[in-house]
Amino acid sequence: MRSEISNRREFLAVMGVLAASSQAAFADQAKPKHILLRSSWQTVNIGDIAHTPGVLRILETHLPEVKVTLWPSKLDNGVEELLRSNFPKLEIAQNASELKAAFEDCDFLLHGSGASLVAQRDVKRWSEETNKPYGVYGITLPLKKSSATQATSESAMAETIRLLSGARFVYFRDSHSLTLAKAKGCSAPIMEFGPDGAFACDLRDDDRADAFLSKHGLETSKFLCCIPRLRYTPYWTIKDLPFDPIKHARNEAMKEHDHAQLLAAIVEVVQKTDMKVLLCPEDQTQMKVGKEMLLDRLPDDVRKRVVWRPDYWLTGEAVSTYVRSAGLFGNEMHSPIMCVGHGVPAIVCRWAEQTSKGYMWEDIGLGDWLFNLDEPDDVAGIVPAVLKMASDPEAAKQKADKARQRVEKRQAETMAVLRNELNA
Repeated sequence: MRSEISNRREFLAVMGVLAASSQAAFADQAKPKHILLRSSWQTVNIGDIAHTPGVLRILETHLPEVKVTLWPSKLDNGVEELLRSNFPKLEIAQNASELKAAFEDCDFLLHGSGASLVAQRDVKRWSEETNKPYGVYGITLPLKKSSATQATSESAMAETIRLLSGARFVYFRDSHSLTLAKAKGCSAPIMEFGPDGAFACDLRDDDRADAFLSKHGLETSKFLCCIPRLRYTPYWTIKDLPFDPIKHARNEAMKEHDHAQLLAAIVEVVQKTDMKVLLCPEDQTQMKVGKEMLLDRLPDDVRKRVVWRPDYWLTGEAVSTYVRSAGLFGNEMHSPIMCVGHGVPAIVCRWAEQTSKGYMWEDIGLGDWLFNLDEPDDVAGIVPAVLKMASDPEAAKQKADKARQRVEKRQAETMAVLRNELNA
């Protein structure tokens, strides 16, 4: 009898453990996976704004069952309201207690798109405090520049490579960055080209866009957008930052050269097609640049069909404007990204100070719409390319749409990898 009781007790104990394990497994299965998205770097640039809603839309499209908490740097200028209205399920960790809870509950940290491993210290913190996995989505790996010693620069790069190597995956938004990472010894298990998250940004503000376009006589598909830019963004004019005489001098030295082809292209488009041109900004410093370097230098007969936007806008109004245009050209990167993400043609002019991000145009099949202003042979091709885009908008749109499809295919492939990591 004692033996039977003992056996029964052992049996019940084993069954209890199995039941508890089963309940725990079921609970884990029922609980949605939780991603902490580190993004939202600043709001003075519509491209930096676009990174976050772009990645959020990709996650929502391909991993709709996953819960997402955003860990931002900046959400001012109405951007927080913009995100909450477009992503009502989104949670945002903005203070210490919210971040502590996110560290405890989230299963995976996803570093969003940016000019580098922007939140490197935060990735390190996540890894050390949680020992949970992380991944990097759509960054450039710039050559580290330092005002100190070369040894300091190499040390900083070594730390970046160490953290990238610890990621479950790293997607570089241009193949040049991928090549550099491999050359520097990065050993993440998955390292591939992965488009900038801003390609998927679908924020809209149709009412504001339509009102502006109507006021200035810009008809859908009958105008091109043009964006000016200096070599270095003069942030000291819009932020509480010290004046940088070295960057300012470089801007002054190159601004004539960097806008001459845009100016010539505007004249050609207006004189040889029925298109108008809208001079618009990507960041808060560019309205002034557009007026000084483009609008004020146009012949009177051309200026009548050129519209200058004097104020900054948010990403939704910009996207709603771009999709109504016949295309875009200029010295910026993320407005072209948002255009191509919607099948709108976009020509990119770049230079060395912009890192290697512009080369993503080669990666998505638009290499002949990428022009390096540091290369004389490239410079000569800008005006003919813009005029061709304006003269045959249908062919240009088909080309942009092929690039969009290529981008969306990569988005799906990268999300399949993330799903596997979450389920591992």
